[in-house]
Amino acid sequence: MKVVIQRSKQASVTVDGSVTGAIDKGYVLLVGITHDDTEEDVAYVAKKVAELRLWEDEDGKMNHSIVEHGGAILSVSQFTLYGETKKGRRPSFTGAARPEHAKPLWEKFNEALREQGLHVETGIFGAMMDVALINDGPVTILVDSR
Repeated sequence: MKVVIQRSKQASVTVDGSVTGAIDKGYVLLVGITHDDTEEDVAYVAKKVAELRLWEDEDGKMNHSIVEHGGAILSVSQFTLYGETKKGRRPSFTGAARPEHAKPLWEKFNEALREQGLHVETGIFGAMMDVALINDGPVTILVDSR
């Protein structure tokens, strides 16, 4: 499981002209799931996202988690995180899990974040989405359950 964390000042997801999720300060999470990901991967990554210290304290050091700092999550399913580009010019997405495996794990991931006390908004799994965000920093981190 791979998750790209982008610290943001504001973000939203729009599908077919309708906003499906929006947050003010917080994280935009691009969530990729592969074939052998399990609920253990989900639990590990959700805990890591909630506890990573990516927010500044009064001295300007990254010492606060999103839970401590306050903020929300905008979670977007992103199978292209498993795009393979070693051969040719067209990426191969065979590393991405099939929807029947990925969607339930993405939903459990979002629920695990909520259980950490976070407010979670989402895109729509499998939809063509317009994601808008104002990066904060910018701070961008990759978390990989492997």
